[in-house]
Amino acid sequence: MHRKTLRWAAPAAIGLVFVLAGCTAADGSADAAEESPLSEYFSAFYGSDMSEEEQQAKFEKENKQREELVAQCMQDEGFEYIPAPSSMSFSSGTEWKPEDRDFVAQWGYGAVEYPEADEQTEPEQMTPDPNSDYVMALSESEQAAYYEALYGPTPSEEEMSEDGSYEYNWETAGCNGWASHEISGDDPLQSDEFADVMDAITKFYENSSSLPAIVDLDREWSACMDAAGYPGFATQADAQNSIFDELNEMYETMTEAGPDQATMDEIHEREVELALADLDCRKETDYRAKYDKAQFDAEEQFIADHKTELEAMKAAAEQARP
Repeated sequence: MHRKTLRWAAPAAIGLVFVLAGCTAADGSADAAEESPLSEYFSAFYGSDMSEEEQQAKFEKENKQREELVAQCMQDEGFEYIPAPSSMSFSSGTEWKPEDRDFVAQWGYGAVEYPEADEQTEPEQMTPDPNSDYVMALSESEQAAYYEALYGPTPSEEEMSEDGSYEYNWETAGCNGWASHEISGDDPLQSDEFADVMDAITKFYENSSSLPAIVDLDREWSACMDAAGYPGFATQADAQNSIFDELNEMYETMTEAGPDQATMDEIHEREVELALADLDCRKETDYRAKYDKAQFDAEEQFIADHKTELEAMKAAAEQARP
C-alpha cells in the first residue's frame, strides 16, 4: 500500500523565516538573527519568540485537538480513525557553529556529514500509525477512498508544478485540511489585505544580495578565495552551494545501490577544505559583521517604508495565534 504524501507551495514568507534564522553573528552564534530588525515581525508571524518548551507544548496541544477533529470528520465520512500521538520534537540539538574552525574542520558545510546524523529516527523507531491495521484490512478501492477523505483528492497534472509541489487549499485537503483550519483559522499573511506588502518582503530578500555594500563585500571575499586557490566563486554563498549542487546532481543520476562510501568521503574531504578556506576569507574580510550591518541597515529602511503595513500584519498574526 502506498500512503499518499501531500506537498504544497509554501507561502514566500515562510522562506524568509529561514533567511533570518540562518543569520549568524561573527562568532557563529545566533545573536544576529535575534538582532535583525525584521525578526520582531517574523517572530510574531510564526511564534519563533517562544522557547522550545513552549513550542513543544503548543504543538502537542494543537496536534491533540487536530487529531480529535480528524477522527470526528473521518467518522462522518464513514471511516474509523484513531487519533495519532505527536512525534515531533522542537529540540535544537547540536549548536551549529559555522564560524568555529574546529566545527568546520569536522563538518564543513554539513552537506555530507553533519551533527547527529547517526541519531536520526529510524523507521522502526517512529511512532507507529494506530490506523495501519484498519487501513490494511480495507480493499484497494476502500483504501483509496479512505486517503481521499483524509487528505483530499490527488492534484491533477495541471495543478502540479515541475518539482511536484502544488498550491495548498485547506478546502480540498480532506479531513486533515479541515481540522487544521479549525485549529489555526485563515492565515492572515495570505489574505488579499497584505498581498502587496508580502510581495514587497519577498522582493526585498530576493534583492538583498545585490545591495552595493554586499556586492563589494563579496568581491573582496572572492579575491581572497582566488588567492587561496579557489577561484570562480562570485559570492560567498556560491562556495557552499557548489557542494550541495554536486551532491544533488549525483543523487539525481545514481542507481538504487546509492553512492559508495569512498565517493562520499572524497566529497566530504573537499567540502571541508573549501569550507575552511571560505571561513578564513570570511575572517579576513570581517564578512559576517559587514554583511549583517548592510542587511540590517536595509531592513531598517524597509521597515520605515512599510511601517504601517508591517504593524497591521503583526497585529493580525498575534490576534490569530491560539
